[in-house]
Amino acid sequence: MSIRYVMRRCGDTMADFDVIAYTDGACKGNPGIGGWGVKLACKNGSSELCGGEHNTTNNRMELTAAIKAIEKCPMHPSAILVYTDSQYLMKGITEWIKGWKKKGWRNAKGEPVKNIDLWKRLDELCGMHNTSWQWVRGHNENPGNERADVLANKGIDQLRSR
Repeated sequence: MSIRYVMRRCGDTMADFDVIAYTDGACKGNPGIGGWGVKLACKNGSSELCGGEHNTTNNRMELTAAIKAIEKCPMHPSAILVYTDSQYLMKGITEWIKGWKKKGWRNAKGEPVKNIDLWKRLDELCGMHNTSWQWVRGHNENPGNERADVLANKGIDQLRSR
């Protein structure tokens, strides 16, 4: 399947997609202890995912949340809409990644792309699906984004309690 990145407008419904995912990452210190959260809505129900890592960054947690959301898709290929409040994730996957790949995973300065392991995994997953992306303003009373934020912080709390 070819990789297709399409920015969609809010108001998309389950009739348009097999899966709608709200994703978020959080970090206490940067680097520090981090968490990721995902709120998934599928045609056959909904689910929530969260987790965390020690000594990570907010950007890594944002990427991890998107990866975990797409990995959870029940069928291949799926039409997936991913909501994110991360400009880094949004611009990286819809704009910058094409140039990085052309330059052998190097950025505009010629330096290796940060978080290359996660970007490559996300690119691979998007290639298996018809993935669309929508940026939403964080902490702006968007219920899906707010829930993903709660889940990301829950991932941190779970890691701390181990």
